[in-house]
Amino acid sequence: MKEATDVLKIVGIVLLALFVLAVGVPLVLAAAGVALGVLGILIALAIALIKIAIVVAIIYLIVVGIRAVLR
Repeated sequence: MKEATDVLKIVGIVLLALFVLAVGVPLVLAAAGVALGVLGILIALAIALIKIAIVVAIIYLIVVGIRAVLR
């Protein structure tokens, strides 16, 4: 009889592990997806800010160059 209870405990642990894998892994992946989405948005904003800074710097250099030529 002791062997039967041990087998039932092992089967219960295996079923619990399968349930955790079936439910927990998609939840963790969904949370990671949201985190990666937010990180992607921040990276996109940083790239856009760098592009704007480059355009402003080029315009400034052109204006300063024109001003130097006109003097």
